[in-house]
Amino acid sequence: MTLGLSGVRSLVRLLDSLLDPVPLNEQKVAINVPQARFDLLDLIAQLLSVVQLAAWGGLGLYLLWRGGIRLKALGLDRTRIGPDALGSLGLAAVIGIPGLIFYLVAWNLGFNLAVLPSTLDQSWWRSVVLVLSAAGNAWAEEVLVVGFFITRLKQLGWRDNTALLASAVLRGSYHLYQGFGGFVGNVVMGLVFGKVWQRTNRLWVLVVAHTLLDVVAFVGYTVLRGQVSWLP
Repeated sequence: MTLGLSGVRSLVRLLDSLLDPVPLNEQKVAINVPQARFDLLDLIAQLLSVVQLAAWGGLGLYLLWRGGIRLKALGLDRTRIGPDALGSLGLAAVIGIPGLIFYLVAWNLGFNLAVLPSTLDQSWWRSVVLVLSAAGNAWAEEVLVVGFFITRLKQLGWRDNTALLASAVLRGSYHLYQGFGGFVGNVVMGLVFGKVWQRTNRLWVLVVAHTLLDVVAFVGYTVLRGQVSWLP
């Protein structure tokens, strides 16, 4: 009902793009877009989207808690703030740099749409909303796709590697709207993130690393767009 349904919608959007006679890499798709014509209403709509993402993650945690699983068991306690922060920085670097290169290669080869991280107007609140959106996306995805989904699959008797693969494919599915490169890149990210969680049991590391990746992508794009030739 949350990210799984988003995956189905993304598949429909990809099929629609493939049926378009225009090549994939000549089509564009935006992530953070205006949601209302008037500035204040747009701000409210953007914040409501962030609240929805936070609620999705919160719902997953609540259902796990109802099943007797504590936040500490998922790695969402505050006992390792320093190590978690360092781990997040390292994980973001490991995923972010190769991920950008992979996206640019896939786009230039025609396997991906041109992804525009933000098309928001230059409002005073744009950077704040993009940071909040990054945090909301990271929270919802890592809590649901890793913490909730892998835990539930293990409770159903799935092996660790099988649950990890299913989680990674789910992550890739709701990025299909970006093209084949978006799918493959996020499956790889899901495999890495999921394995890190299985070995360390620290979900905060994934949430913060994902937030950093999205902040750099969202805010960085608004700064660099039009300034460098290699960005669409």
